[in-house]
Amino acid sequence: MSDRALTHLDADGRARMVDVGSKPVTKRSATATGRLVTRPEVIALVRADDLPKADVLATARIAGISGAKRTSELIPLCHQIPLSSVKIDFDFTADSILITATAKTTGQTGVEMEALTAVSIAALTLHDMIKAVDAAATMTDVQLRDKTGGKHGHWTRPAASSSSSPSSSDAAPLALTKRPRRSRPRANTAAVIVASTAGAAGTREDSTGPVIAAWLEAAGYAVDAVTVVADADIATEMSRVVKTAPAVILTTGGTGVSPTDRTPEATLAVLDRQLPGVAEAIRAHGQVATPMAALSRAVAGTARDTVIVNLPGSPGGVKDGLAVLDGVLPHLVAQVSGGGPHA
Repeated sequence: MSDRALTHLDADGRARMVDVGSKPVTKRSATATGRLVTRPEVIALVRADDLPKADVLATARIAGISGAKRTSELIPLCHQIPLSSVKIDFDFTADSILITATAKTTGQTGVEMEALTAVSIAALTLHDMIKAVDAAATMTDVQLRDKTGGKHGHWTRPAASSSSSPSSSDAAPLALTKRPRRSRPRANTAAVIVASTAGAAGTREDSTGPVIAAWLEAAGYAVDAVTVVADADIATEMSRVVKTAPAVILTTGGTGVSPTDRTPEATLAVLDRQLPGVAEAIRAHGQVATPMAALSRAVAGTARDTVIVNLPGSPGGVKDGLAVLDGVLPHLVAQVSGGGPHA
């Protein structure tokens, strides 16, 4: 896949489970709807609870809630999440039962699939309950209606067009919610991210970012910017910079074991492939000067064809890391972009 837009595919087009470890915990909810179409006389039987299988709606409601709770078992790449609430309601028209499911959680990923699964299982259960009197009943129009939480905030399905065709009414939402394609990296460009809460607050002067930028420029890279962000904001900044598609991103700081150090997690969240040998070489070089280098959790890898390497936050650690990169970065960038010999 040359321009990957699907988050559940890696750089080689293989299915993967998205790493949500660096995402913030927020309150999230999702509402989905679906419809079971049947004959008017069957609707009357359901409303009167006069079918051979009794408690039709109660059974479908319990089934839908149970389905939501087991979504991660049914859909391979879904995460297990702690559901705080699943609510299912039924409304009637002359020839259909409208199913509405709302799922809620407080976590790092959304509950859209749980809401959709709840609707689908409730509809299947309704079909099972009425099939003795209407085997031709139809399940239709299962769709996400509303979601809140996460970085995208509140989303509501746009109003349907004047056409009643499902294909035409669904076309607009799909176009609006499609993820933008990630651009190919820009040759000979680089970006530097400094993770320093004190530096971002202006209480400490950044001494590492300019050193890295100067090294990159001497190596022939045009540096887009050196940004200094608080440790708590590193994931957001990493995601933003990756979207600008430089050939190289070097970070400094936030690689230790302090509770506020989050750079490795933010990096892993965007990587398609890791380069453990690069990270280990930097640690090994640093251990010549100090045994504390072994405590670094820095990682390296590629996000599409952008090379990303974490460097320590100290001037000495940056010097050691750049010494390693001096020998491997040109070959690595050329190989990742498809222009160099393979190791």
